[in-house]
Amino acid sequence: MFQKKDKQSTACASGASPSANANRDADDEKALKENLSRITRTIVVLSGKGGVGKSTVAVNLAVSLAARKLRTGLLDIDIHGPSVPTLLGLEGAKIAVTGENKIHPVEYNEYLRVMSVGFLLSDHNDAVIWRGPLKYGIIKQFLKDVEWGDLDYLIVDSPPGTGDEPLSVCQLIDRAEGAVIVTTPQEVALIDVRKSITFCRQLNMPVLGVVENMSGFVCPHCGKESPIFKNGGGKAMADDMGVPFLGSIPIEPGIVQNGDAGTPFHNAAVQNATPAQRAFSSIIDALNPTKGERS
Repeated sequence: MFQKKDKQSTACASGASPSANANRDADDEKALKENLSRITRTIVVLSGKGGVGKSTVAVNLAVSLAARKLRTGLLDIDIHGPSVPTLLGLEGAKIAVTGENKIHPVEYNEYLRVMSVGFLLSDHNDAVIWRGPLKYGIIKQFLKDVEWGDLDYLIVDSPPGTGDEPLSVCQLIDRAEGAVIVTTPQEVALIDVRKSITFCRQLNMPVLGVVENMSGFVCPHCGKESPIFKNGGGKAMADDMGVPFLGSIPIEPGIVQNGDAGTPFHNAAVQNATPAQRAFSSIIDALNPTKGERS
């Protein structure tokens, strides 16, 4: 049975007084702001539809920025399906926690640091069965307690849709640079992606632009491009919604092969770059990243 609460009691259900909880919340907010103040620009990668290659875009965006010697963090907040560790070949990597409960992200290379709930699972087949408050708590901890250090960019890979995770990160980061919206060309994806743009507007989150992924298939033998899912839908939708269009990325076998192998597809220094690699470079240029530029 539940104990009847004494009317004179000032303690909450956790056993802490309201003033103690208020002090703890104030300390958390201070720590969050201090940690985020060391990050110059935060870009949230969103999509209203699953399966459009959002994580692939987020990973290659982060790796591309790091290749330009920009200090970059990659935060995977897809609680139920964290794919960033696999795409970067970091499955099995472990994080370190200091005595001050500070979390050290996994260092992919000199310029890229990575954090994902996937690093917290004992087995990659484990299912995370959490409700909203637990999701909010872990996302807040990733932003507040992870030792990101001084970053030029933090790329946040969100799960599809407009639910708890993207809502939490948009509310916790009050000065994000904006969102990159990923879609595929067909109308079944565009219908849901329009909702992501509306979501951003309702939260006063700037939309940096739309990326059309899987925009045609490039044959590895003849180099000819075929519009399997048609193309141009992403640009038409961006124009209709009044947001920038960042570019189209065609389907190439190398994207799948590299993703499964844990090797990022995009390499800014590649000679004879493929159409998809050139597309990634153009998207990065459209976002105007400059080495060492800080606001």
